[in-house]
Amino acid sequence: MLTLVAFLFAIGVLVTVHEYGHYRAAVLAGVKVLRFSIGFGAPLFHWRRGETEFVVAMIPLGGYVRMLDEREGRVAPSDHDRAFNRKTVGWRALIVVAGPMANLVLATVLFAAVAVIGIREPIAILGAPAAGTVAARAGVRAGDRVLTFRRDGRTTPVVAWDALVPLLRNAVQARVPVWLDVARPGEATRALRLDFAAAVAPATPGGDANHASLSATGVRLQGPPARVTDVVPSGAAARAGLRAGDLVLAVDGDPVPDITDLLQAIQASDGAPMRFTALRGTSRMDVVLRATPADATTPRWHIGAMLGGEVPSVLVRSNPVAALGQGVSRTWTLAGLTLRTLGRMVIGQAPLSQLGGPVSIADYAGRSAALGWASYLGFLAILSVSLGVLNLLPLPVLDGGHLLYYAVEALTRRSVPQRVQERLQQGGLVVIALMMVVALFNDFARLLGPFH
Repeated sequence: MLTLVAFLFAIGVLVTVHEYGHYRAAVLAGVKVLRFSIGFGAPLFHWRRGETEFVVAMIPLGGYVRMLDEREGRVAPSDHDRAFNRKTVGWRALIVVAGPMANLVLATVLFAAVAVIGIREPIAILGAPAAGTVAARAGVRAGDRVLTFRRDGRTTPVVAWDALVPLLRNAVQARVPVWLDVARPGEATRALRLDFAAAVAPATPGGDANHASLSATGVRLQGPPARVTDVVPSGAAARAGLRAGDLVLAVDGDPVPDITDLLQAIQASDGAPMRFTALRGTSRMDVVLRATPADATTPRWHIGAMLGGEVPSVLVRSNPVAALGQGVSRTWTLAGLTLRTLGRMVIGQAPLSQLGGPVSIADYAGRSAALGWASYLGFLAILSVSLGVLNLLPLPVLDGGHLLYYAVEALTRRSVPQRVQERLQQGGLVVIALMMVVALFNDFARLLGPFH
């Protein structure tokens, strides 16, 4: 129920804001607005305010603003100057662009609200990089806490990991060197230069262009500590004497700062005996155990223990002025990242599996709502950016397609013929329908999991 309510509320808010942008711009331009509808199909509620009918319809997956237009029906001579088609190309473009811009403004406000409310985010403490990666060559060590990020002469303070990730991704995509100022326990602040100039190969078809390229640099968040939360009574861990609450510090003398490192050590053992150094309360202890195969069909090993722990986090809050600046910055960064990802999908450098449809949106809405208001508002902001950017794409039936018509009209001093627009609209509908089919396929593929 929470997932359904969170999904419907999200769609309702984003569509209402988008269409309200069109509506207010139309009123400003002196265009007569006949209907403002949230949803499609049969009206559930409707009321009239002035000359505009406001409607909440049955299918809550979109909306529209119907304006007086001579191309859609007869217009009384007294209303000619209030028809949309009679307005200058500048006014028409403003009315069209106002919808997506309203979504981007909403995203900015929501990101700012999240910054003011505050949200717990993982501290930017780096995990041990894989050998040979950019991070390894730069001297990154497990436990390095990033204090500042420097690029092109600009210094950005880093409070949490979530703030560092987009900065790193943009630098990786731009293939430019950056500096990280890191703190190490018992040492002075150290500056590390990460050279992304020619270090990351282009993403291969079928891979996640953003995530894969960042992972390939070796820069990663240090995971939860390798703490035992439970043991299987007959498992290797229990036989060796490990108990719930024990913290594993090292395997065969090599430190394991987090769960990831411990799991890698277990898999690398290939079933050979391992010496675990663990901390129980304030006492250190050594135990020897041997991992056993998870099953007969996969080369996976386990020790019969549940591992878990909390990643160090910080409550990140900002004053309203700084929060607004962060809202603008995050919206701009996310919009650019969305455009670049879409571009890579078009040319085949990013997989179509990144497209998500209503099922994925509903799933993320429910999960974020369960985490609290700050997470849910952040989700709404991300979705609002996506809606705004997608609507600005130069595809017929989208706002960006109409803007393209108006750009041609402004240059040629002649409007695009109606029959040409109709043909292009049909082609645009086909493209949108194909995108929806792919998105729904991806939704159900994620829902059902891989086929075996």
